[in-house]
Amino acid sequence: MSQTQLEAARAGQITQAMRQVAQAEGLEAESLRRAVAAGRVAIPANPAHANLEPRGVGQGLSVKVNANLGTSPDRADMAEEKAKLDAALEAGADAVMDLSTGGDLKAIRAQVLANSTVPVGTVPIYQAAVKVTGEDRGIVDLTADEMFAVIEDQAREGVDFMTVHCGVTLSALERLRSEGRVTDIVSRGGSFLACWMVANKKENPFYEQYDRLLEILRAHDVTISLGDGLRPGCLADATDRAQITELVTLGELTQRAWDAGVQVMIEGPGHVPLDQVEANIKLQKRLCHEAPFYVLGPLVTDVAAGHDHVACAIGGALAGWAGADFLCYVTPSEHLALPGPDEVYEGVITTRIAAHAADIARGRAASIQRDREMAEARRRMDWDRMMALCLDPKTARAIRSGSMPAEEEVCTMCGKYCAVRLMRDYFRPGEK
Repeated sequence: MSQTQLEAARAGQITQAMRQVAQAEGLEAESLRRAVAAGRVAIPANPAHANLEPRGVGQGLSVKVNANLGTSPDRADMAEEKAKLDAALEAGADAVMDLSTGGDLKAIRAQVLANSTVPVGTVPIYQAAVKVTGEDRGIVDLTADEMFAVIEDQAREGVDFMTVHCGVTLSALERLRSEGRVTDIVSRGGSFLACWMVANKKENPFYEQYDRLLEILRAHDVTISLGDGLRPGCLADATDRAQITELVTLGELTQRAWDAGVQVMIEGPGHVPLDQVEANIKLQKRLCHEAPFYVLGPLVTDVAAGHDHVACAIGGALAGWAGADFLCYVTPSEHLALPGPDEVYEGVITTRIAAHAADIARGRAASIQRDREMAEARRRMDWDRMMALCLDPKTARAIRSGSMPAEEEVCTMCGKYCAVRLMRDYFRPGEK
């Protein structure tokens, strides 16, 4: 490929992807180009992803939502994965990640890429680990060449962004060991690399050979999502030395990626107490040069199993208001099981509510206007308009149709004692 989105933006060129994103966001294409050129907006758009409708992530744009999909060794069903992708897209996900570790990974990823109109991300070390364990070798037996070969294959296939845990270094692991944690490493990719480094007594190949990684990503315009392999897995581990050490390294690697023409997103925690969320966002933005920030939740309590999507939305709304750009959803199955299509749908909707709340707090005019229109539709008792404005019209319609009132104009919560109708009839007579 001749130029990445970042290189084109720096050369003063407005690409088709930039035009599409600007139109969707209600922005001038030139202002978006400047944000991409500065690295404050990323547009993950691999040219090999043929049916992609580009999304922008970053400063000045609406807060985006990602849905994690994928199989496990215990549950690998191609049909279910297609149903999960369909559920994520129907619910309004802005991106999906295929995190499969069971079944035919290449076929599953091909299915996702063929059917996803939104950017697709992966964690390539997963496939490398599955390959070697399938050959009766251990994860610690991986070679650097095998790790990089997977990245190159996935880039050729059309993956738009990749999570690579380049900041899990020997020095960061030493800080982790010396400080002590309750949950050590909860990142699957981070744990793979940490075990490899300890067993082989060598530095992380993705850190040591970072220029090699960037060369592959630049050739296919794959956005690097610098993974938070040392993210806290419980509130007690939040904002500790290991997490911050990795973040400092990611800031340095961000600049090197930009210098190589590669777009960057930074991944963040994790489990974080409510009072530390804003500080985490501001610290990332400062250390990583205002690069787009992609957070998992953050979950603001450890005891919401079965309802972790709610804990995620609470933290996500605050994180988005504080400056996070991209929220990775959590489903009700988090910490318990692989989610199915229904959990995927619920997770996306719940996280979209958090993102929308953050957009309102950030002053995004279109989001504020949508809420104003909903309020006016409620005052008019215009049910068709209310349903159209919902973030989840399908669920709203199902609830209403399942409990229809005696008088169609109202609902069964208040029935004939509807406050809105009483005020219309007596306080605003004649208004309908």
